[in-house]
Amino acid sequence: MLDTILESPYIDSLPFLFDGLKMTVLITFSGLFFGFILGAIVGIARLSKSKFIRSISIVYIEIVRGTPILVQVLFIYYGLTEDLIGISINELTAAIVAITINAAAYIAEIVRGAVYSIEKGQSEAGRSLGLTENDTMRYIIWPQAFKRMIPPLGNQFVISLKDTSLFSVIAVGELLYMGKQYYNVTYEIFETLLMVCILYLLITIPTSLYLRRLERKLDV
Repeated sequence: MLDTILESPYIDSLPFLFDGLKMTVLITFSGLFFGFILGAIVGIARLSKSKFIRSISIVYIEIVRGTPILVQVLFIYYGLTEDLIGISINELTAAIVAITINAAAYIAEIVRGAVYSIEKGQSEAGRSLGLTENDTMRYIIWPQAFKRMIPPLGNQFVISLKDTSLFSVIAVGELLYMGKQYYNVTYEIFETLLMVCILYLLITIPTSLYLRRLERKLDV
């Protein structure tokens, strides 16, 4: 019985799929790392008193959120050719850039919403202590806002993780692409795709459960 289980197509596909899972996680974490940095910058720009800076951030957010990430990665990979801007990029770089740009637009709105959610009295308290506007943001507003960002940032992680499955169109060796490569050889389509779903769920379900627990703990 044990030999039958170990030799089943479900188990046989795992070493191949784990390589794709590692690539999926790499793309997700790399893209969100840079996406958070860019998103924080755009989010702060969205709060700027300068109408010009606000307008630029709004245009960026609306363009990115208004177009599918599949179109974005195809534009980055096929559109940014040597003929257009003088550089060529590989599949992995295109995938990370796509996650970065896409996630940053949503993270910018998370940042803006979190900062706006802090009571105005906090800013007034900072000024009464003699802090400058920047110092008030840095020492009083931002720490509280970041605490409120954690649950939606976790949700963005889950969304970005699932979005990587679309990158199989440019032959990035992520989880779904490796699954396709495997069943194209073995013809074990059902078994392979079932294992792909299970591997996604093994990451997304614990993450979602943890985020719910964290949200209750933070009481936000």
